[in-house]
Amino acid sequence: AATKLASAEKLMYFCTDQLGLEQDFEQKQMPDGKLLVDGFLLCVDVSRGMNRNFDDQLKFVSNLYNQLAKTKKPVVVVLTKCDEGVERYIRDAHAFALSKKNLQVVETSARSNVNVDLAFGTLVQLVDKSRGKAKIIPYFEALKQQSQQIAAAKDKYEWLVSRIVKSHNEAWAGVSRRMLPSPEYQDYVYLEGTQKAKKLFLQHVHRLKQEHIERRRKTYLALLPQAFDALIPDLDEIDHLGRGKVEKLLEAKPDFLKWFVVLEETPWDATSHVDNVENERIPFDLMETPPAEQLYEAHLEKLRNERKRAEMRRAFRENLETSPFVTPGKPWEEARSFIMNEDFYMWLEESVYMDIYSKHQKQIIDKAKEEFQELLLEYSELFYELELDAKPSKEKMGVIQDVLGEEQRFKALQKLQAERDALILKHIHFVYHPTKETCPSCPGCVDSKVEQLLGSRFIRPSERNQKNLLLDSGLDRINLVILGKDGLARELANEIRALCTNDDKYVIEGKMYELSLRPIEGNVRLPVNAFQTPTFQPHGCLCLYNSKESLSYVVESIEKSRESTVGRRENHLGHLPLTLVLVNKRGDASGETLHSLIQQGQQIASKLQCVFLDPASAGIGYGRNINEKQISQVLKGLLDSKRNLNLVGSTSSIKELADVDLRIVMCLMCGDPFGADDVLLPLLQAQPCRPAPGG
Repeated sequence: AATKLASAEKLMYFCTDQLGLEQDFEQKQMPDGKLLVDGFLLCVDVSRGMNRNFDDQLKFVSNLYNQLAKTKKPVVVVLTKCDEGVERYIRDAHAFALSKKNLQVVETSARSNVNVDLAFGTLVQLVDKSRGKAKIIPYFEALKQQSQQIAAAKDKYEWLVSRIVKSHNEAWAGVSRRMLPSPEYQDYVYLEGTQKAKKLFLQHVHRLKQEHIERRRKTYLALLPQAFDALIPDLDEIDHLGRGKVEKLLEAKPDFLKWFVVLEETPWDATSHVDNVENERIPFDLMETPPAEQLYEAHLEKLRNERKRAEMRRAFRENLETSPFVTPGKPWEEARSFIMNEDFYMWLEESVYMDIYSKHQKQIIDKAKEEFQELLLEYSELFYELELDAKPSKEKMGVIQDVLGEEQRFKALQKLQAERDALILKHIHFVYHPTKETCPSCPGCVDSKVEQLLGSRFIRPSERNQKNLLLDSGLDRINLVILGKDGLARELANEIRALCTNDDKYVIEGKMYELSLRPIEGNVRLPVNAFQTPTFQPHGCLCLYNSKESLSYVVESIEKSRESTVGRRENHLGHLPLTLVLVNKRGDASGETLHSLIQQGQQIASKLQCVFLDPASAGIGYGRNINEKQISQVLKGLLDSKRNLNLVGSTSSIKELADVDLRIVMCLMCGDPFGADDVLLPLLQAQPCRPAPGG
């Protein structure tokens, strides 16, 4: 049956978006007269209203219910505004419903959109009994469920926004159209509305912009120290200037616009410059920010510290030059306690001082060697009575040292006895074999200087380099592989180096040779143990053994090395001169074991077609595995092999010219500050002077 409702000019609302925006939608009035009504929602406001008595409202609702009950239609009591509900009002409303034939009560909040659909669904179930019975959920439980639902929908919507919106320059109109088909967007708009969806979008865009600005800021701040270093590297220029004067100084620099840009509008992060990624110049107004001021202060502090460290380095050098405790060859560990103080440790690392100390040591060692060389020249008579082979005996070396021992120039090299002895031997070789190579002043030798002077005066530029190479090739090089197991190779290499001069040169038959050693103790098929490398071409191999195992290792290594070069065009290793040596074990100079090892070594030497050296006699070689005589024998053999293979180029001396008009005999001291060019240039620069036909 139809029921007449008195609701004149009551507007009908169709969705939550219309609330408060009624003028933006079509307005429809509920028709007056009889309507077909199947049920009623009896609403009770349970909030604390202004100038309103809840008991009076409940009486009105009770009277209204009595009128509705006459229609015999289903009624559901709806408690509204539960988000602001008063507990007593809610309790009284439930008591009212319970007293009226146990009416069903639904607690709702239209503003929070909680249980609104449930109120209508409950009424529909009462009207249509065939529908399932709706479960009525209390307000706070429903609010919790809805909050969880909204939170989940919000997370999905924010994920969608972050996936679609990558730039802070995106606009809502275009983005919302792209998101419209997505269920994440639809679900969130259904629950929270378009305005909240737009608000989250704007928050995301704002966050993207702040992140972009922060990245640009970090880029500018990272460039700022480089700009300071380039524009204001001088501490004296800025040490006492204020910030304003420093900025004016920067603007006056020629390269200012290379590092900075002055914007018409500020601040920089509110201008279009923030999106100009190609322009990496620093906005000048950034200088007024605290981080930039901190970087400028750090630049100042760095310059001050650098100046202080330079002063410490200078003071340390002066301390080294004046300290009586710093002598040639004294280790850092011994000198440190005498020359270091707390100020030095405060400003620089010890490694810096060690580097300065090592350079100072090189200077004073070189000077001490020069002065010692002068001393040797002053005592030339000490070296006149030596034998022609220029190898002084121990007794003679003792006499030389006794005579020179009282000289301060001799004592200056007290901590470098090995180098001092090497200088004595080198001087002896020079006395009996005076060549450019053995000259103590090499490369300041007068002979070399004269040749270079004549070459640069008369030889064409294209020929000059080739001539200089010939002049510099007087020093031969010997590359020796030492093969041995269990430390034999490295031990012998160290012993040979001990016999060399300080710059790894070895004297053979009065001539100086550069000696390069390559000890090998592992698998020769590995690159690290190869006989030959791009920078090392071996001239011979010294094979060491002291047991059956080490002899087997030598044989296997030689065979592997030869196998690796079979078929190659340049098979140097296949013809490499070999020398097999039995190394004495300490305390085992005789016996059956030694005899057996000698026999095995001789058999292997015959098999490998190489030289076999008997072990060193006891008491020879100052406790070394191999004595100096054997080493010289090996190296002489290598030199003979190199000469046969034309690997050693002999440098011919300057031939005497027969067809010349002028002969000059000069006597100049090698190393003298008054050089050969001072004598010869006036003659060579004269117009009539020309080279003889022979060159």
